[in-house]
Amino acid sequence: MSYRTLSQFLQQQSGNLTPELAQVIATIANTCKTIDQALQKGALAGILGSAEHENVQGETQKKLDVISNDYLIDALRVHPHVGGLASEELDDFTPAQENGQYLVLFDPLDGSSNIDINMCVGTIFSILPAKNAVTQAEDFMQAGTEQVAAGYVLYGPSTMMALTVGAGVIFLTLDPETQEFLVTSENIQVAVDTKEFAINASNQRHWEAPVKRYIDELLAGKTSVREKDFNMRWVACMVGDIHRILCRSGIFLYPYDLKDPKKAGRLRLMYEANPMSMLMEQAGGASTTGRVRIMDIQPTELHQRVPVIIGSKNEVDLVTSYHQ
Repeated sequence: MSYRTLSQFLQQQSGNLTPELAQVIATIANTCKTIDQALQKGALAGILGSAEHENVQGETQKKLDVISNDYLIDALRVHPHVGGLASEELDDFTPAQENGQYLVLFDPLDGSSNIDINMCVGTIFSILPAKNAVTQAEDFMQAGTEQVAAGYVLYGPSTMMALTVGAGVIFLTLDPETQEFLVTSENIQVAVDTKEFAINASNQRHWEAPVKRYIDELLAGKTSVREKDFNMRWVACMVGDIHRILCRSGIFLYPYDLKDPKKAGRLRLMYEANPMSMLMEQAGGASTTGRVRIMDIQPTELHQRVPVIIGSKNEVDLVTSYHQ
């Protein structure tokens, strides 16, 4: 079977694609190949374990968090079409090229707690239009609806990319022999109904009443108002959980809880929630905080956190209705 390469796809100019945006996406993809190679070497390259310092989120960084972040920063800040960068791992944005048309935001290595046990991790990216010739911090404060592209790379048994440029979602698989990302699935669609959910059940005692009600109904299965049994999955890597939903439907919840009432949520709006929401909505799914559509939120800070309820539309709508 003959597969189109990422380069061939990017030449089609569908959705928001311009030649300049295509070049930015290609650079991200090429950098993720470098991250993949480092991951494949694992302990042989001395990249496992802690970097022994914390990021802006107060989270202990893994060595590969730092390495992946450096790879992406180095590749993108010299890109002629990138005006500025923002990373989950850095306090402030990184200026790039004057008159760059795009801003790139990324989580360089999502699920990094999985690195040392050889489980899946991923890179998430979001691309926004630049607002000024010289990028300022406030230029990043754009709602998710302004995204021109979003995607992730999943480093798993095979390395895969999910990508949207506003005209549906495609999957690409990295051919280890040619090192080309090849389009292996198009027009990805998430079923509106599902029998699978993902949530960190260890936080149950901290959940708000609407989420407790919803999960209790799922756990009760056929004996409850839902009249069907549900399976639970939890990868501890948002990329892995969202990829599963894009492949076979489901719902993922990282809701607001009372564990730390000062935090609006756990996941970052601009590095995780917005790009995953764009992918999910482009595939026919839905994404809310439980109260509002995530991509409608007007950001107020670079590292803003939000609750996330995302996946099969009928399930997301049901949880949201419980909050209202």
